[in-house]
Amino acid sequence: MNLYNVPLSRTVRQMLMMLADSVMLMLALWLSFALLGVDFFSRPDSAYGYFALANVASVLVFFRIGLYRAILLYMGLQSGFIVLQGVTVSTILLAATAYFFVSAESYDSSVFPIYWMISLLFIGGSRFVAKVALQNLIQNFRPKEPVIIYGAGSSGMQLVAALQNGDQFLPVAFVDDSRGLIGSTVHGIRVYSPGALFELIENFSVRQILLAIPSATHAERKEILNRLEHLPVHVKTVPDLFDMVSGKVGVHEVRDIDIEDLLGRDIVPPNPKLMGACISGCSVLVTGAAGSIGSELCRQILHLQPARLILIDSSEYGLYTIENELIEELPSLESSEKIELVALLGNVCNQQLMEHVMRRFAVETVYHVAAYKQVPMVESNIIEGVQNNIFGTLVSAQSAEKTGVRNFVLISTDKAVRPTNFMGATKRFAEQLLQAMAYNKSKTRFSMVRFGNVLGSSGSVVPLFRRQISMGGPVTVTHPEVTRYFMTVQEAAQLVIQAGSMATGGDVFVLDMHEPIRIVDLAKKMVHLMGYEVKDENSYRGDVAIEYTGLRPGEKLFEELLIGKSVTGTEHPKIMRAEEDALSLAELDVLTHRLQAACKRMDLHQIREILMQAVDGFEPREVASDPLWEEVLLQSARDESDSETKKPESKVTKLY
Repeated sequence: MNLYNVPLSRTVRQMLMMLADSVMLMLALWLSFALLGVDFFSRPDSAYGYFALANVASVLVFFRIGLYRAILLYMGLQSGFIVLQGVTVSTILLAATAYFFVSAESYDSSVFPIYWMISLLFIGGSRFVAKVALQNLIQNFRPKEPVIIYGAGSSGMQLVAALQNGDQFLPVAFVDDSRGLIGSTVHGIRVYSPGALFELIENFSVRQILLAIPSATHAERKEILNRLEHLPVHVKTVPDLFDMVSGKVGVHEVRDIDIEDLLGRDIVPPNPKLMGACISGCSVLVTGAAGSIGSELCRQILHLQPARLILIDSSEYGLYTIENELIEELPSLESSEKIELVALLGNVCNQQLMEHVMRRFAVETVYHVAAYKQVPMVESNIIEGVQNNIFGTLVSAQSAEKTGVRNFVLISTDKAVRPTNFMGATKRFAEQLLQAMAYNKSKTRFSMVRFGNVLGSSGSVVPLFRRQISMGGPVTVTHPEVTRYFMTVQEAAQLVIQAGSMATGGDVFVLDMHEPIRIVDLAKKMVHLMGYEVKDENSYRGDVAIEYTGLRPGEKLFEELLIGKSVTGTEHPKIMRAEEDALSLAELDVLTHRLQAACKRMDLHQIREILMQAVDGFEPREVASDPLWEEVLLQSARDESDSETKKPESKVTKLY
């Protein structure tokens, strides 16, 4: 219910306010004379006409400067300036009327400053009282939820102003680490130290804390979240400072905290020279452009001003989505009219297509992202995983070499290191193909960038955990000891671009992923920061249980980033160069032909043997379970059974 939207038209409301202001101005004039001990009604009759005329002119001035356009419920400092301006003009009009049309004996000039102060009190004060009354009425009809704001800086003040005019949250206290602010009052709300949080939560029955610290570093935010983790509240945050400054979002648009805040990692600012070396002014191709990593690469590449950006993906909807996003982004870029954007549907296994695209658009740099990356999915679709991850990479690399592409960067994974699953094995095989081509003195600079899990990518645990917690649980974790490396998609894309610029040929770049994180610890933090308690053997009264489902086929407890121990630094502190052995091009050529033949026969056992031979450390822990292969086995068994059944019958016929 919006109490301001009473069943009166806007014009009627404005006329009523104009009438009220006119009465208050005349009352202010009478009081001005009365305070001087002068009888206002002893003036000559003509004076009243002039005073009335000045009154009407004042109200018209109020209308002209926009005082009646302001909505009482949302009046702020700007409206106060308008009131001050209007009352000042009204006083000048009244003084001018008295000076020119009323005899000097009929008034005392000191009446005008008194009139100014009383009018200001009446006109401004009446509106303030009306605003407070409306806010109280609305709060009674629609109670707001009490919240504590962490951070009493400029963002906190903006947030309070937005929330006070809204109808969802009621700020009851500020909390800030700055000793200079503790004990002070901001927008009528007192600032407390973090040590008072528990008491404030109890006293005000607070269920949510809003973080208003967008300029804090990730390490600072992590420290604050660790402090808030065990409080019985849901922690939310205001948007990123850049997003607010750019106008993408408002300060009032609170949301759940990002997982980046829990990691506490500060991104190293990208090196502009490395970022643009293979992109600025070049024709750039991104395969798998519709995926989470591919699409982020496209966003960042676009801002580096390529001459042409070509997107290839087999997902029609995904390609449509990222193309539209980039088209909308183009007008905001400098020299956007010089950037050609091309979106193409296609499969990277199609050699004719890949060669034609690279030749037609004179591609200079390729970021090969297209791959099947979900471990359980590839475990159940091994043949397609091989086709896409190995032969798709081989086709793309051969097409790049044939058409004279200068730079080819493969997006790889930590699962390629001593893999226990087919996805990792196919990615390591693909890495070796590029290494062998590079060592064969190819004119194309082949390189690969290896990193761990990307937050926000398809299949990430974070949105899954958040959804499970919102539904009351349980939160599913595969194993209590499972750990993973994590990196944001923005940071990963930046480092991929910079690593590719440092390539000399055959490079295996490894990104610094910091320390691995226990998934169960991540789940518990998310449960706590969303305002719930973990239900376990130590807390039967908890809200959300954590359930262990067991490692999925092909999954490891721990992931690694290096096969050997030989690693050197680069000019970027977050990028390392690994020195790793690989099979020769001749050896890989034989294995590739055997692998291709095995795929055509759908011979899963042979595929498994070839990958174990080609990929150092590949030890699949489970028996392969591709449904198509199982059907081939069943059909083979049926054929063999039929054959055995028919043979005795033919012998019997011969005997008789």
